[in-house]
Amino acid sequence: MAHMDVFNADAFSLVEMTAAVNKIPRVPSMLGDMGLFTTKSISTDIASFDQKDGSIGLIQTSDRGAPIGQRPEDSRTMRFLKAPRIAKGDTLKASQVANLRAFGTESEFAVVQTEVAMRMAALTSDVNLTWENQRLGAVQGVVKDADGSTIYDLYSLFDVSQAAEVDFDLDNASPASGALRKRCSEMTRASRRATGNGWIPNRTYLAGLADDVFWDQLIAHPEVRATYLNQAAAAELRGEASSGTLDFGGIKFMHYDGTDDNSTVKVPTGECKFFPVDTAGDFWQAVLAPGEFFDTINQPGRPMYALTIPDRDRNAFVKLEVYSYPLFICTRPASLQRARNT
Repeated sequence: MAHMDVFNADAFSLVEMTAAVNKIPRVPSMLGDMGLFTTKSISTDIASFDQKDGSIGLIQTSDRGAPIGQRPEDSRTMRFLKAPRIAKGDTLKASQVANLRAFGTESEFAVVQTEVAMRMAALTSDVNLTWENQRLGAVQGVVKDADGSTIYDLYSLFDVSQAAEVDFDLDNASPASGALRKRCSEMTRASRRATGNGWIPNRTYLAGLADDVFWDQLIAHPEVRATYLNQAAAAELRGEASSGTLDFGGIKFMHYDGTDDNSTVKVPTGECKFFPVDTAGDFWQAVLAPGEFFDTINQPGRPMYALTIPDRDRNAFVKLEVYSYPLFICTRPASLQRARNT
């Protein structure tokens, strides 16, 4: 029978459990795997964003010897945002590990440690899914909670207006020649202008996350098919369509394959969300705030914290808990564009 005092070992301390959890591979995720966000650790629970709006303008000509115009001061605003908490727990009861060491092939310590690791991995998967949901919110400008409520609105934070949704008219049986490519160009121009000096020529590009409906209609659109099928790239169209990526009109379209229930984490039905990729500076940020524990206060934030909390009174169970305090931010949300299929 497993003895609960194994949890007094150093292997189950906050530091060791956190280190172990941070080594568990992340759940496969499109936005997470893209490496879009630059990770920044902070030592407080409030992140600050220094917004500085520079300006350029034409210079009015003047007579020699006349007073010259003066460059206006750049406007500067400090924005603040409190990091939300992601937390979930599990309870391992003594009765659940009573007979784990059936054949004596592992030590009691190793068996209990394996069981804890399995449960921590399940908790970590939920945290990773929550991160992906918040990343998906960040590329749309509004990060939402599990219940659909808004955690923070980047448009309100940076005092900008959300771009109007554009009708791509994908279900039109007889679309005007070049209409779809024109819409793609308009999307890219709008995003590039709003991105400002964050858009690096010949490097930054616009990506579009499409749901099932938008994607299926996009790859079946006459313009898209004509672009590929009339050349040797016909096979490329078939390959890209099956892999979920398609380059068209200067945009990298990606089929966003969310959760299996097609509901928990997904792009809204019939929509596509556009955002600039490979930008300059701190355009995309994943800010990590520190934990709420004595060991972590005022320390640089980590992606995740893991704790084991034994039952000191009855020695009947141990609680397993994971915590994370992330902020996924787009510092220029005006660059985010959106479209619908019809």
